[in-house]
Formats: sequence, structure tokens, C-alpha cells
Amino acid sequence: MAPSLLSMTALSSWTEGEHTADDLTGRTLRFPTWRKGTGPGVIVIHEMPGLIPEVIDFGEEVVAAGFTVVMPSLFGRPGAPASLAETVRASRQVCVRKEFVTLATGRTSPVVGWLRSLARELHAELGGPGVGALGMCFTGGFALAMMVDEAVAAPVLCQPSVPFPVGRRRAGDVNLSPADLSVVRERAAGGCRVLGLQYAEDPVTGTRFDTLDRELGEAFLRIDFEGKGHSTVTADRQQRGVDRVLSFFSEVLDPDRPIS
Repeated sequence: MAPSLLSMTALSSWTEGEHTADDLTGRTLRFPTWRKGTGPGVIVIHEMPGLIPEVIDFGEEVVAAGFTVVMPSLFGRPGAPASLAETVRASRQVCVRKEFVTLATGRTSPVVGWLRSLARELHAELGGPGVGALGMCFTGGFALAMMVDEAVAAPVLCQPSVPFPVGRRRAGDVNLSPADLSVVRERAAGGCRVLGLQYAEDPVTGTRFDTLDRELGEAFLRIDFEGKGHSTVTADRQQRGVDRVLSFFSEVLDPDRPIS
């Protein structure tokens, strides 16, 4: 499908690429990516329904803060604005594709294998202590799962909503297999911090931040905004949250950068 005019405009200053790698089950996946900027690497993973203009705008902010940003497109139409039709389209995609987990507990979404490979490639190219990874909503937990690979040094979870919080068990699940959760605990104990942002009354994030409090202790840097908003760095943007994300990336990925 040819890109829309909006897609070409929103992403016209970004360099389009592609990454091919296996998922956690050994299935080979290929997804397009968009890249821009200089400095330490940060992977920004879009929310539902896809790489919408608000996500691209946030990526621009990360670029302006001095980072090389790579944005993969895992589902949806890159550049298309958020709408009910786009959400339905994207939801149908993720519900039938085996690389995503939506309801199962105690499982890591297979697509994370592809994302870890993308992070390793970016880190190998740019060097430094590692790369940042930020997930939103449906992909919020992916950044945590990517932390299993030491290439990811600065994971950020924005309103993680998978598995969908149907029942108490799913509401507290962090979208990780027991083995991956064990590695995440070890890395956290070794000094790798995790930043999490959510609205305190957001029903789709469940109680998984409470789970992370218990599992990671002081390594989990939790930010709860008042109210029932959802998209902390895009549609329901909180500037304090955006500023904290950018400072977190700087602290971890570029600790020698002068403080402005």
C-alpha cells in the first residue's frame, strides 16, 4: 500500500529502513523503521493504533534532546491519524498475529525477540552504555522485556496495558515469562533502573505498577499522574513526564553531558 500524504509529510525528514530478525519462537520477522538524529540511541515503540502523528511528534522531541531515535512500525499504517477505524484495523492485526500476546499471563510477547535484535544492532553501531527503549500502551511492557538484553540500559514503560486487565491476575501481570522476569530482577538489582509513567486512575494499566514495585524495589522509578488520562507522552501528554523521560535517557545513556 502506498503511503498516505500525511504519512509522507509526518515522516518526510526521517530515514526509512528495515530490520529483519527472529522473534522468540524462531519465526523471522521484517518490519519497517524510521530513523533520525545523532547521539545515543533510543527506540520509541508506538502505541495503538500505530505510528500516529502524535508518536512521531514525541520522537521529534527525543531527537531534539540529542538522541538518535529509531521508530519501528509493528502494526497499523505509519503516519495515519488515530481514529476508530484505524484502531479497529490495528486491533484485528494484533489479535491474529502470533508475535503478540494479548491475554495470556506469564508470557513474553514473541515480537520482543525482534526488538532486542534491533536494540543490539543500534548499540553495536553507536556504542556507549546501551540504548533506551520506550513502549506505550499496548507496547508499554515491551521495553521491560527488552531489558533482558544488556544492550538496553534505559527502559521506559508508558501506561503498559498488556495483557488486557480482564480479571485480577491479568491486571497485575507484567507481560514477562518467569525466566525473563528473573533476568529483569537481576539487572535491576545490578543497577539498571526502570522508569514507569501512568495515570493513577487509568483502568487499562491495572495493578502492574504495584507488581513492579514489589519485584524491582527502588530500581522502579514510578510516576503516577492524577486522574483518568491514558497516553502520558502523546494524546494526554504531561510535560513533567516528558521532561523526566528525557532526563532519564540523558542520565543513563549520556552521563557526561553537561546539564543545561
